[in-house]
Amino acid sequence: AKDYELRQYETAKWVSTVIRGETQKEAMRQGFWKLFHYIQGKNEKEMKIDMTVPVTCLVKSGCTDFKISFFVPFEHQDSPPQPTDSDVFIEERKAAALFVRSFGGFASPEKYAEEAEALARTLRNRGQPFHEDFFYTAGYDSPFKLFNRHNEVWYFKK
Repeated sequence: AKDYELRQYETAKWVSTVIRGETQKEAMRQGFWKLFHYIQGKNEKEMKIDMTVPVTCLVKSGCTDFKISFFVPFEHQDSPPQPTDSDVFIEERKAAALFVRSFGGFASPEKYAEEAEALARTLRNRGQPFHEDFFYTAGYDSPFKLFNRHNEVWYFKK
């Protein structure tokens, strides 16, 4: 469809942290730095790992816990180094079909929510079943990139 796409993602490992009781913006900031320290060597192997995209944030309806995640690079998928920060963990996300809506610019939590609502509305109108109680935000750019930015919101297909 012109306003969204359906993607199939394979099972993959992500390094994640959950930030509780903060605003989404503050949770993203705190979570990003915890994960950044992990890829800079705060792990059992003291190994530097390349930064990957996207950076995702799990947003649940009516919940102030936010799970921030970095994709584990392909070369470390089989055995990612274990985090040494007890707030950081490796998770395996099962293969899934995702409805994805892309948009540009600098994405605020409000903009992500607006785009997620637009995607949800479109999916409902087209009779596409999806998990409505949560969505992921996905950011692909460094904060220093000013133009041609790429952001997404993801809903899981039922």
